[in-house]
Amino acid sequence: MGLETVVKDIMDAAQAEVAQLDSEADAEVSQIIDEAKQSAKKIMGESLAKAEDDIKKIRQQEISSANLEVKRTLLNARKEVLEKVYTQAEESITAFSPEKNKELLKSLIEKYEASGKKIYSNAGSEEIVKELSSLEYAGNIECLGGVIIENEDGTVRLDYTYDVILKSVNEQLLRQTSDILFG
Repeated sequence: MGLETVVKDIMDAAQAEVAQLDSEADAEVSQIIDEAKQSAKKIMGESLAKAEDDIKKIRQQEISSANLEVKRTLLNARKEVLEKVYTQAEESITAFSPEKNKELLKSLIEKYEASGKKIYSNAGSEEIVKELSSLEYAGNIECLGGVIIENEDGTVRLDYTYDVILKSVNEQLLRQTSDILFG
């Protein structure tokens, strides 16, 4: 019986060692699984935070883009209104009565005639300008009205056409006009 006892003792010791190894392996597997779960949670949390940041950035970009488009549309609409106002001003100038046109031409000629030797006007105002000015009538120009006064050799040309006056006034008062129209 001694041999059986030795075999049994060896078997018991082997089984105990297997049980211990199984227990250690289970503990190690459990630890690895726990570490993997923690790592997965961390990666998931980081990915979620990054996704949320990306969503915030994209949302902000979309909002900024939409705001920019609204501003662009608003500015284009305001520009269109200002252009209409300018066109209406040109139409009003074109519709001056002959008396009003003569009064304005007289004022321009009296104020600036001494600066030149030749005078130009549009065809519609030619007779009035010839009547009001002592300068040499040099010809017709394409404009809404008004006059151009030139020195003898043509090196100095003073443009007092209604077109230039309107453009100058428009540029000077554009901000004020915009404030009046759009607040």
